Amino acid sequence: MKRRDFIRGVGSGAIAASGVAATASVQAGRRRYRWKLVTTWPPNFPIFQTGVKQFAKDVRRMSRGAMTINVFAGGELIPALQTFDAVSQGTIEMGHGAAYYWAGKIPAAQFFTAVPFGLNAQGMNAWFYGGGGHELWQALYAPHGLMPFPMGNTGVQMGGWFRKRIDSLADLKGLKMRIPGLGGKVIAKAGVNPVLLSGGEIYTALERGTIDATEWVGPYHDLRLGLYRAAKYYYYPGWHEPGPALELTVNRKVWDDLPKELQLIISTAAMAANLRMLSEFEARNLEALEELTGKHKVDLRAFPDEVLQALRRFTTETLQEEADKDAQFAKIHKAYSQFMTNNNGWRAISEAAYARALAEKS
Repeated sequence: MKRRDFIRGVGSGAIAASGVAATASVQAGRRRYRWKLVTTWPPNFPIFQTGVKQFAKDVRRMSRGAMTINVFAGGELIPALQTFDAVSQGTIEMGHGAAYYWAGKIPAAQFFTAVPFGLNAQGMNAWFYGGGGHELWQALYAPHGLMPFPMGNTGVQMGGWFRKRIDSLADLKGLKMRIPGLGGKVIAKAGVNPVLLSGGEIYTALERGTIDATEWVGPYHDLRLGLYRAAKYYYYPGWHEPGPALELTVNRKVWDDLPKELQLIISTAAMAANLRMLSEFEARNLEALEELTGKHKVDLRAFPDEVLQALRRFTTETLQEEADKDAQFAKIHKAYSQFMTNNNGWRAISEAAYARALAEKS
């Protein structure tokens, strides 16, 4: 009996040992992925570029080294605004930017960054994760060989920096302003000449007078970019970008070739980055605004009601004009508008009602 027990013990030990050896062999032979990710942001740009680098670290840790993502800023490998093409063609596996940068290729892509007088950050996330927005986005990008994910949001932006005061709608006429996306098309109706520039080009253009005004992000980023040295007047609210989402794009072919667990890791890390970036903006903007107005004596102003009312009217006209020209735009415009109507109905008795209660108490 002792002999049988000994043999049985040796056998079970051998089986266990062989299992460990097999596992080690699988781990040792596991395929490792080395990808590149290019962004549209300047090197080491806070929250945007640093947030993408944190995303890459998260993926590496969660995958236990199975996937390493090397992050490059705009201009380091390719020009900042060529990210879409590089990822679509498979030259680079991943990209990070904003969907409205590609409006010239896909007009409907603008809905997945920001719509003037549209959804705020909370509304955008609700649309993406719970209202069918992400599925519409995937279908829109599929013909271009891309898989998109929400990855970052700035919250409500500022209205922009102006070298002269805006006291009426007439003061906008003839200005050259850096403003992308649908906001650019809307403000063009007020006589503004919209210009598309990457983040690294904005300060120099404003300082030299190549442009008369610019929108960028919000106080924290605007302070870091030094825009207060090139323009005196700082306007709010950011009517053009009430909740602009950033995007992670992945080449569809390499995405489809990934194991399911790595796909899950990437999508989860992107969702974490989406929350983290928005939270950082919300935490840092007021402190930066106080420095801009206090230390640097920036002239903070609200857009006149006349201007906002006109821009809202121009927004309605612009959206309809774009929908009449493009079937994809019309389809997504309808879905977005339906969701926004429902979302606003709920906000009226939740977030908006609470904001009014706070204002009344103070």
